[in-house]
Amino acid sequence: MKNYKYIGLLLLSIGVASCDVNNELDPILEDTVPEVQLNAGGLDFSKYIAVGASFTGGFTDGALFIKAQENSFPNTLASKFKLAGGGDFNQPLMGDNIGGFVFGGNAVQPPRLYFNGAGPTRLAALPTTSLTARAEGAPFNNYGIPGAKSFHLTFPGYGSLNPYFGRMASSATATVLGDAMAQSPTFFTLSEVGGNDVLGFATSGGSGVDQKDNLDPSTYGSNDITSPLVFNQVFRGMVGAMTSGGAKGVIATVPDITLLPYFTTVPYNPIPLDAATAGAVNGAYAQYNGGIQQAFGALVAAGAITEAAANAEVAKRTISFSAGQNAVVIIDEDLTNLGAINPAFAALPQLRQSTDKDLLVLTSSTFIGTLADPNNPLSVNGVGVALGDQWVLTETELASVQVATDAYNAIILDVVSTNANVALVDLNAILSEAANGIQFDNYTMTTSLVTGGLVSLDGIHLTGRGYGLMANRILGAIDAKFGSNFTLATDGLSKADDFPTNYSPALR
Repeated sequence: MKNYKYIGLLLLSIGVASCDVNNELDPILEDTVPEVQLNAGGLDFSKYIAVGASFTGGFTDGALFIKAQENSFPNTLASKFKLAGGGDFNQPLMGDNIGGFVFGGNAVQPPRLYFNGAGPTRLAALPTTSLTARAEGAPFNNYGIPGAKSFHLTFPGYGSLNPYFGRMASSATATVLGDAMAQSPTFFTLSEVGGNDVLGFATSGGSGVDQKDNLDPSTYGSNDITSPLVFNQVFRGMVGAMTSGGAKGVIATVPDITLLPYFTTVPYNPIPLDAATAGAVNGAYAQYNGGIQQAFGALVAAGAITEAAANAEVAKRTISFSAGQNAVVIIDEDLTNLGAINPAFAALPQLRQSTDKDLLVLTSSTFIGTLADPNNPLSVNGVGVALGDQWVLTETELASVQVATDAYNAIILDVVSTNANVALVDLNAILSEAANGIQFDNYTMTTSLVTGGLVSLDGIHLTGRGYGLMANRILGAIDAKFGSNFTLATDGLSKADDFPTNYSPALR
């Protein structure tokens, strides 16, 4: 308070001494940012149609719900397109902000996740969206179908197999592409087509089949990898159909899904042991290790395998624990099946410990360390009991995912290079960039689970803010290809602060 007194006296003395001087100061003008008018570059946004899978729908935190759909990247794009003559954008909104489906009074798909202070957990609420109820607001502009693989988008009657499309399909035999084309789009986005073609295989720990040479998707299992030959035919046909009436649009590459926290959060060596416990575990595996050495020695002697190959596999299959962090024990079906070579070794399982080239899936975090037999303290999953195929994506399985993803992206890039009506947004590059931090206004977002801000609590899909960033990258791709100026125009881009990274559990 004394400082204010002295300052006041000083100002008074200056005023008295300078009474014959003009003390009127020029007003301080606020900095003004010149308004930049939006230039659409001649694009027609009057009928924008979005086609894709869960990212297009706005899926986040393990579910689809109203607020997430309102924050979907197509809805954000539509709000910007409206500034340039775009029309209304209707979405097949869910019935609540709980997420999931209910049928016969029971939840048949679970509600969304929220952060309870310790980790992601399911909302303790019953969904109100009926599995068989029609969505209101037809015709729709957003054909983002969670779970859809590339060939599903052109499959007649897919609505009977996927409730997200079933609640909006125009008929029992409708296709996603057909319903989208019936709206006569003037502009479109075709995004994350191909993601689900490898995702099911990856999230199931590679429990499906790599169908790389199989041209008949009707024979595929739900977790199989789609043949690039099938993807090539479907994707080229879809882009050809979408642009057949002169419409322009943006297509996206398939991101490397193994950069997502669903595959990077759980380390390969999550087992902490002290020296005494490690020694006891090693004692339990001594007979197995000895049996492996004996079996491969016999195979070398019989000329069934070379000594170098035998030594390499013995080293890979030997189980050894020590004080500190330890790799889990896993079943690896790609190891040599000793029993198939010699029935005398049929009792030796295909076991090894994980390495930093294997990826443990996110759900394994609640399974590793539990007891397979509650009455047997030695039956610790991941230590005394090997993890099954569903908990880990091995190096070999990961290679299958990457080969297919690279093949899909090569096709997408070729389509872009040969079709003047489409621009490219490289989701694969965006996700790679985010691994080290990607800037969105004042935020640096990463792919870390919970804290990264880019990927939602399910470890796979984006947050609302992540979808806002995706919308901006698409707008940038439109500018670069078609000469518009969304990235420079006033309010041409979305703002990070307009999008959440987490939704409150109170939101229903």
